[in-house]
Amino acid sequence: LKQFCVKLAPDCGDSCHTPADRMARSLMLTAAVLLSSGALFTAFVPVPRAPTAPVVPTAALSAAALVTPTAAHAAGESSVWIPALSAVGAGFAIGLAAIGSGVGQGIASGRCIDGISRQPEVADDLRGVLLLSLAFMESLTIYGLVIALVLLFANPLIK
Repeated sequence: LKQFCVKLAPDCGDSCHTPADRMARSLMLTAAVLLSSGALFTAFVPVPRAPTAPVVPTAALSAAALVTPTAAHAAGESSVWIPALSAVGAGFAIGLAAIGSGVGQGIASGRCIDGISRQPEVADDLRGVLLLSLAFMESLTIYGLVIALVLLFANPLIK
């Protein structure tokens, strides 16, 4: 064990501080780690592969995409397709509006901070332009929210 010791003082006088001994110790420790990890990975039983799902032809997917709106209007009063698809559309409307506005506001704010750090004397002008552009970006998010609320609560497609 003494030859594998780790000393904090380099001038301790032990023979384990020669470069050859350090290399041998490093090789032995690396081999021990590789062997133990190999033993660990062989200890687990592999999960049996599930059978692959059959591949749906593209023509079938296209036909389903074309028939879905027709099925939504064909059932009449008892249809649940229109409210369900309206809820999905509302989710996409508010989600995309929020993501787009958030990314745009982050980029604009970062560029404004970069500009202020480069030229502190124009900080007031940049700040005013930034706030105006952030208001415009936020109004687009509010438009997405309005579209989502209309689709959920005042849907023109439901009679």
